[in-house]
Amino acid sequence: MGAEYSMQRPTGYGNGYGYGSGSTSVKTSISQMVIDFTASWCVLCRTMEPAINEFAAKYTDVQFIKIDVDESMHVANEFGFQSMPTFLLIKKGRVVDKITGARKEELQKKIEKHRANFYYS
Repeated sequence: MGAEYSMQRPTGYGNGYGYGSGSTSVKTSISQMVIDFTASWCVLCRTMEPAINEFAAKYTDVQFIKIDVDESMHVANEFGFQSMPTFLLIKKGRVVDKITGARKEELQKKIEKHRANFYYS
């Protein structure tokens, strides 16, 4: 079946992938990340899930993180978005791109673009 991306439930921006006391924080990470802001009731989010799992298996050098906004609204508020699904592309600790909506091809192009430029930025 392949690799799947992980659901993160940050507590106080911690739990390993937030902003606080986690071992790997978004703002200090040197890796590339795609954060999928989702909700269990979001139909478009569910339609994107197979594509995200496919990308996670294909792009093993990129961390894929899923955050349920109903469980971690403080994280959603920090990034200031209002619709779902929303995907943030993080590179070397900063947001480099944002995609809103179920746009698989555009998300894949952005991931590839930022992977290609990772070591040159």
